Parts: sequence; structure tokens; C-alpha cells
Amino acid sequence: MAVAAVAKTERNESGIARVLEQLGERFGDRLQTGQSLREQHGHTTTYIPNQAPDGVFFPESVEEVQEAVRVCAEHRVPVIPFGVGSSLEGHVNAPAGGICLDMSRMNRVLAVNQEDLDCTVEPGITREELNHYLRDTGLFFPIDPGANASLGGMAATRASGTNAVRYGTMRENVLSVTAVMPDGRAVTTARRARKSSAGYDLTRLLVGSEGTLGVISALTLRLYGIPQAISGGVCPFPSVEAACQAVITTIQMGIPVARMELVNALGMQAINRYSKLDYPESPCLFLEFHGTDAGVAEQAELFGEIAGEFSGGPFNWAREAEERQKLWKARHDFYWAGFTLRPGTKALATDVCVPISRLAECIVETEADIAETGLIAPIVGHVGDGNFHVTVLMDMEDKEEITRAEGFVSRLNRRALAMEGTCTGEHGIGQGKMRYLEEEHGAEGVDVMRAIKKALDPLNIMNPGKIIGIEGE
Repeated sequence: MAVAAVAKTERNESGIARVLEQLGERFGDRLQTGQSLREQHGHTTTYIPNQAPDGVFFPESVEEVQEAVRVCAEHRVPVIPFGVGSSLEGHVNAPAGGICLDMSRMNRVLAVNQEDLDCTVEPGITREELNHYLRDTGLFFPIDPGANASLGGMAATRASGTNAVRYGTMRENVLSVTAVMPDGRAVTTARRARKSSAGYDLTRLLVGSEGTLGVISALTLRLYGIPQAISGGVCPFPSVEAACQAVITTIQMGIPVARMELVNALGMQAINRYSKLDYPESPCLFLEFHGTDAGVAEQAELFGEIAGEFSGGPFNWAREAEERQKLWKARHDFYWAGFTLRPGTKALATDVCVPISRLAECIVETEADIAETGLIAPIVGHVGDGNFHVTVLMDMEDKEEITRAEGFVSRLNRRALAMEGTCTGEHGIGQGKMRYLEEEHGAEGVDVMRAIKKALDPLNIMNPGKIIGIEGE
């Protein structure tokens, strides 16, 4: 996707003016129109150009979300839901202007059902805030993308993270959502039962819909007991291929590893610089094991044997909670660490996911492509489920370099698709990956998605210009 080629849809100037007037009269200073705040609610965490909304509204209840959506629907004005703005593919840009719904004030825990291992929350609460709230219950919510994202945003983008190899993604851990639909109705997609065969699976339809079908206004989430024992550490390897082969063997042997993250040599260099650490600057696996004391010890021993088969080690153990937090903080800060490799640049962060058997091949080919293209682009991956990320650092004043970077990303996506993988394991489509959706699902699959969008949102007001194109965009 070229820098200047972000989606542009026709603005409804008169409708936008009327919506701003009506919401301003109704909600006062909870509707903000200052330029700086509006730009903060456009997309700022990647190189995709910022497209600011015309106003930012801070609702405090489902009813207020409904009221705002109804006003926007009446005047055919776009609605763009916003969590904390940490998404990476232009999800919160406003190509046709409109009203951004900043859900940060809807951040309450509505219920915790300890015996059933679930909770219901508003969409603006972040994953860290929820786990802080749960700290005395013996329960936790495991999905942990690198950013401290809002749970509504995580559901909307079908987020994942370092724990996905054991606990799954948001798809597996959202039991139900309440969403405000494009006509202002509020729909709850399921009850709290752990399984149901009653009708269409509306929960799965809305999880991953990126705000294009409705505004998530409450979620019921699966919780887990905090493990009795946790242990982990960092294990270096002589090559990316050796580390990937260790991952594949570990998964195939059924070792229930909780976290298994790969960082390549360049990525380790960035982590050491940014987090002031002294890990080996060779490809490394960051691992964590959950369970009983005996179970964790057995898992670690088995992995150590596997690592030795591929010349890995020595394993740098982090048994104390403080050590583990430092280790995973360094891993979660990877995006920011990358800038130490080339200060003053912008990051094009992208991800793909392939079947675990093709992981080593895909990463090795990708590293070779980076070297041949002459880019600086560290790699990190949730490799336990075949997902990895590349952060391309670009000089935005160098058009030739931008062209090379975009060419690399295109090849990366098509390499993953050729290996029966996906163009995005967890970032989502947004604006940045729309061109690859048809290559992955075929024209027929995208036509079905478009039909669903048109049926639920005939006025195309819900986050337009994302995932799939509609006539007129």
C-alpha cells in the first residue's frame, strides 16, 4: 500500500455539521472538536497517514452509545469506535470524517463470576486494569497483546499475544458481547453458558469485525485460575532455523508451554539497547511454563533436552516474579525497542501466520528477503502458534526506501499465503491489508463478507473504508 493511497470516501459535510451540533447540544464538552485531540484519535502508531475524525465523543453508557449512533445514522455520518489507539493497520482512521466514539469512560467491571470462571466488563477497561481488579480472586485474563489495549478493541480486532499458544486468542475467550448496531439497537450475542447451538454465532461474527458491523459496548470473558507455579527464561540458539525447529518439536511433543516467543538476533540487539539488558544477541526463545511445581519442572526439563538437540542454550532461567516481569516487559516493549536501531524513523509493523510445519521456512526466507532488500527490520514472533511480526524501520523522506519496504511487505504476505497461512495472525485488516483479503479468501468469500456488511450496515456508517471496500469508497 503506497503512503498516499489510504482509503478516501466521500464526506457528508452537511450531515457532519448537523451531528456535531446535535451531539454538542446534548452532551456539552463530552464532544470535543479540537484539532490536536482529533488527530490523536486518528491513526498514529504506524506510518499510514493520519485521517482525523471531525469530533470525538466520550460516552459513559450503552444508552449514550445508542443515542450517538442513532444521530449519526439519521444524517449518514461515519462512526469510528476507539479504545486506546494501539492498533497497527489504520483501524481508527476516519477517511470520510465522522464521529469517533472514545470508549475510555466505559471502563467498569460489571460482574465477576468466580465459580464459573468468567466476568462481564465494559469495553474501555484495559487488560492490565482488569487483571489488577482480579488480583485477589485467584483468577486472571490471559490475552496480552504488546500494548495495554482496551478489551473492546482487543475483541474488535480479534487480538492475540504471547499466551495464545496455551490460552488461545480473543476468539476463544469472548463468551458474549453486547453491541450497538448501525441502527442504534443494542444486541447481546449469547448467554454465559460455555456452549450453545442456538442460532447463528453472532459472537464470532462481531469478534474481529473491527467496528465495521457495530460498536462493542460490553463483553463477557473467560477467566483462568492463576497457576500454582510459573517459570520461564531465555534460551539462545545458533540460528533462527534451529530455534524454529525447537519450537516445532516442542509443539509436536505436546509440551503445554504457556509462552514461546522468538526474537531474532537484530531484535535481541534492540531489546538489549532499549531495556538495558545483556541477553545473547543471537536468535532467542522467550519461554514460560504454567502448572504445578512438578509439572513446570518436567516441562522445563523436556524443553531443555529439545533445545540441546538443536544446539540451543544455556537457558537463562527467571524463577522469581520480578525477574519474569522484567523479561516480559522487555519482550512487550519490542515495538519501541526497534527505534533504537534507527532513531528518527517510522515503523511499518506487520504480521503473518503460517502452519507450524512451515514456520522455519517462512522466517528463514523472510530474513533473506530483508537482507536482499537492504532494510532494517527485526523479527519477533508468537511462534508457538506459527505467528510472527516484522517491524520495518523507514525513512519517510526517502520514497525509494518506502517503495522497497512496501514491496517487502507484499512479498511477505504472499509468502505466507503460498504456505497456506494468513496475511495477518492478529493485527487485523484495517486499511493496511485490504488488498490481501481477496487473495486469502477468494472473491466469493469477500463477496459474502460484503453482503453481511451491507445487510447489517446499509448506510455504510460503521468504520467505513476498513476490511472490505463498498461501492462509493
